[in-house]
Amino acid sequence: MRFGIFIPQGWRHDLVEIDPKDHWATMKSLAIAADQGPWESLWVYDHFHTVPEPTEEATHEAWTLMSAFGAVTDRIRLGQMCTCMGYRNPAYLAKVAATVDHISGGRAEMGIGAGWYEHEWRAYGYGFPTAPERLRMLDEGVQIMRQAWSEGLATLDGEFFQVDGAIVRPLPVQEGGIPLWIAGGGEKVTLRIAAQYASYTNFNGSPEVFAHKSELLRAHCERLGTDFSAITRSSNFNTVIGETDAEVQTKLDDYQARLGRFISVDKAAEVVAQYRDRSAGGLAGTPEQVIEVLREREALGLGYAIHYFPDAAYDRSGIELFEREVISALP
Repeated sequence: MRFGIFIPQGWRHDLVEIDPKDHWATMKSLAIAADQGPWESLWVYDHFHTVPEPTEEATHEAWTLMSAFGAVTDRIRLGQMCTCMGYRNPAYLAKVAATVDHISGGRAEMGIGAGWYEHEWRAYGYGFPTAPERLRMLDEGVQIMRQAWSEGLATLDGEFFQVDGAIVRPLPVQEGGIPLWIAGGGEKVTLRIAAQYASYTNFNGSPEVFAHKSELLRAHCERLGTDFSAITRSSNFNTVIGETDAEVQTKLDDYQARLGRFISVDKAAEVVAQYRDRSAGGLAGTPEQVIEVLREREALGLGYAIHYFPDAAYDRSGIELFEREVISALP
């Protein structure tokens, strides 16, 4: 099992009550600690407006953070969960990612998806294409990035993107280009795109859903003639961990109280309830309970677990407990 960790960037109201001028110091400190720890990768979200409600609380931009994290860390890999193809021209995005790969010495990942957050799409002037259109945009954009990183040049006369000899030099440090994580569990299109192009997938759900989507991915690979075994399957987990059940509940209560000062009380309760919902990526429990869940998923083919700790900016005890007890038990 390989492990990644999300760095709080504000999107999930996870930097509230910290002065904005101290946000970068908080994020940088967490990134350096992760770099010195057992984590293989660090992650941020590619969003502009907070959830579960848009508020005026800060949300820091993903690819700017990629560059900054690359400059202050030495080992850990750098990912986004996940970059929205519709927010940036893909040739430009390929150029940005290649630059991050050089800054970091070849540690960039490309988490990419079709996007879903209608409020920020419209607010930023991107419209909101239909789901099939967003998926076709994803397919075209991935083709452009793969060309750019392998040949240093990209040309595509697509339905959504037109590039004509876009030069992307220097090539990424990583031979063959930056690894692609195709995020989402759409059964007909997203998993087909993943089967065709991805080194990694990312989808969540109950054990039954995870197993079902894995088999669909396998079927797409068989139809396309690609190697299912070469694709690492990952999932994200919203993680609250404590030595005892009582400690876990105290952490959840504290989290709900903090959220309730910035969003509606009902919404805060809904968010925290998801941490008890295994089918929604919730992973609240003691080390033994967390290990049991991860071993179950590992038996179904999960190779990479990426964890979001909602209290990371305020209290690192959960991260430290996870490192000591969970990661060491799942080599």
